[in-house]
Amino acid sequence: MLRAMIENCCRPRGVYGRLMLRGMNAGHGPMARWALDRAGPGPGRILDIGCGGGANIRRLLRRHPGCRVDGVDYSAESVELSRRLNAGAVADGRCEIVEGDVMSLPFADGTYDAATAFETVYFWPDLTAALREVRRVLRSGGKLLIACEMNDPVKALKWSRHCAAMTVYTSAELVACARAAGFRETKADERGVWTALSAVK
Repeated sequence: MLRAMIENCCRPRGVYGRLMLRGMNAGHGPMARWALDRAGPGPGRILDIGCGGGANIRRLLRRHPGCRVDGVDYSAESVELSRRLNAGAVADGRCEIVEGDVMSLPFADGTYDAATAFETVYFWPDLTAALREVRRVLRSGGKLLIACEMNDPVKALKWSRHCAAMTVYTSAELVACARAAGFRETKADERGVWTALSAVK
């Protein structure tokens, strides 16, 4: 059961997936709010990558009432729940949530002013390549925020050993990958095992 739940963090599906998404919406709130306070994007058109259950899309919409916030996730369950949670913004044209893969984002070059990724980079198969793809869809000067609740691979073994597709990065590793992908002004703030990485295209 534990393995099934952890694997559903990667790509939520079925009953376990729906339970996991609701749990993540509630459980990741404190870290997400801290990361947004430390390094969150300003107003503009924002993309939340690996949007999960949609709670961070809702947070961003509330922080920036005049902005458009889109979401992308490769889990159909996540897309469905995110759309339901943000139904009003979707209906108003302030939000679009689509199914897609971070390795090949379904958006044109320079579409977004900012991109966020909460609790998702652990599951990206090639972090540097994925960050290059994220950089592609940002305009010049666009901002990136990566927020993680785990930045200690050893302490995270109790979770990651159950999921071969999961890699926990230190803050220094996140910074190095962002720089290798072409980002500048990279900075990682920490609070215990939490990390908020900010960078600029």
